[in-house]
Amino acid sequence: MNPIKNFATHFKPRFWHAGTSMDQAQTLFNYRRFYLISVSLRAFVSIAPMAILLMFTYMLQDTAIENENHLRIVRLTSNTRRTITYFLQERLDALKFIIQQKNVEALKASDELSQVLHNLKMGFGGFVDLGLIDNSGSQIGYSGPFSLIGKNYRDQEWFIRCAEDGSYVSDVFLGYRNLPHMIVALRWPVEGSSAIFILRATLDIQKLIQILSSLELTEKSEAFLCSRDGLLQTPSDYYGEMLGRIDLPVPEYSVHTQVVETVDKTGDPILIGYAYIENSPFILMVVKRSVEIMKGWRSIRQKINWFFGVSVVITMVVVLCISILTMNRIYDADQTRLKAIERLETSSRLISVGRLAAGVAHEINNPLAVIGENAGLIKDLFTLRKEYKGDERLMELIDAVLESVERSGEITKELLGFARQFEPKITPIQLSRVLSEVLSFQRKEAAYRNIDIQVDVPEDIPMIYSDRGRLHQILLNLINNAFQAMKNGGRLDISVKRDGEKTVSIRIRDTGPGISPEDQKRIFEPFFTTRGSEGGIGLGLSITFGLVRKLKGDISVQSKLGEGAIFEIHLPINTQGEI
Repeated sequence: MNPIKNFATHFKPRFWHAGTSMDQAQTLFNYRRFYLISVSLRAFVSIAPMAILLMFTYMLQDTAIENENHLRIVRLTSNTRRTITYFLQERLDALKFIIQQKNVEALKASDELSQVLHNLKMGFGGFVDLGLIDNSGSQIGYSGPFSLIGKNYRDQEWFIRCAEDGSYVSDVFLGYRNLPHMIVALRWPVEGSSAIFILRATLDIQKLIQILSSLELTEKSEAFLCSRDGLLQTPSDYYGEMLGRIDLPVPEYSVHTQVVETVDKTGDPILIGYAYIENSPFILMVVKRSVEIMKGWRSIRQKINWFFGVSVVITMVVVLCISILTMNRIYDADQTRLKAIERLETSSRLISVGRLAAGVAHEINNPLAVIGENAGLIKDLFTLRKEYKGDERLMELIDAVLESVERSGEITKELLGFARQFEPKITPIQLSRVLSEVLSFQRKEAAYRNIDIQVDVPEDIPMIYSDRGRLHQILLNLINNAFQAMKNGGRLDISVKRDGEKTVSIRIRDTGPGISPEDQKRIFEPFFTTRGSEGGIGLGLSITFGLVRKLKGDISVQSKLGEGAIFEIHLPINTQGEI
């Protein structure tokens, strides 16, 4: 046999193996349907909270990580912006210092200009060359690696803007030297003259590239500068070539650092932190891929998912085991009930046979008595007559009839003895104590169902002699019936009184729905029940009736619909020698 199939067979409740051979008419319910519902509900109640908690954990964690990454990008972008701003402002301040300390005539000499450039490189770094431009735009002084003396810049935007605004920071461009570079320039007014000069310095963009490359970024993330026209000012591995247009939209102007979410040309989600560099044409952009940002969290999430999956498997195994155990117990209890019903049916048939046998025995005893009396009379008459007295044959026949009558009488007597019930055990009983013992089993159920129990046993009630076990069963059956009738909530009154010198009565009154007159006529019949589909096989009151009669007592019922029911038991005080 397949091991897996064998395991699956043993991992099923016992009723499953019974299949369709079960008598569905006698079972309590559809076991398979109840089992599936039980497993489904238990699994849902066990797993759903974990799944909901996991979902909210993911949502909160995603939000927290997203907010944390936004803050990190904002801090990184803001700090880098301050660094670049400081770098540019420091170079402008160096030019301002030169203007304050030197005069134009001195700087016209190439040796002086070269010395100043040397000092700038040594003190600040990042300077490539230094030039002096006159009012007409011609470069009248220059120190650097290129031959730019005599170059005219009057039509250049940077020259016009610097002459108007007093200072200028350019974006990266090629210019006369045909190499990417940028400049900073300051207007140098001459005292007592309308003429102006411009001190212009070329900056090494490698310094900016070094600032950006020193940032700690995740894989496939990068930082770069672009102009406000969307041209790359520093190299980028993913978003375009140097001085080419970037593959991302130019962000809107903002005084403060901002973070936006968008997608790149491949459709991957990205986070862009950007900041406009003050007094420059640059926009600093820090781009991080969301996939890379969430890589660490996704690794943790994968472990959580594995843990959740294992938890679900373990939960399902436990749910199945509990459901199988529960269903097996219910199934075994139902099978026990069915067997009890079968035994009860057998006992009922035996009781019926016993009653029938007793009736038959009584019916046979009557004609046997007549036959015996008549046969005896005939024998007496024959004895008185001489002609018959000596007839031995005739006398033998009459004696045979009498013997047969006697033998039949013995048989019917034995049959009556077999049908008769066992003798009860008579003991002295205090009714207040018996009631207390019976109610001790019912107090918790009464409290749970909000049923008020009142017991009234006067002190002058005498001790009775009866069978304690049967009296227990009588009272227990009647109290249980009263509880079932009242459902939840109600009042149960139990009172005892003396009817006379020889009897006492026990009165049990409930506040249930009452019993109709038609049902009162059949209330003590076997298998008659008013509960319908709610349960009950109609033997409780029938058995109670029989037990009361065995104690030489009597039981009656009084009821009206909507007014509850009263069961009254009358018992003899002393039953010794009578039962």
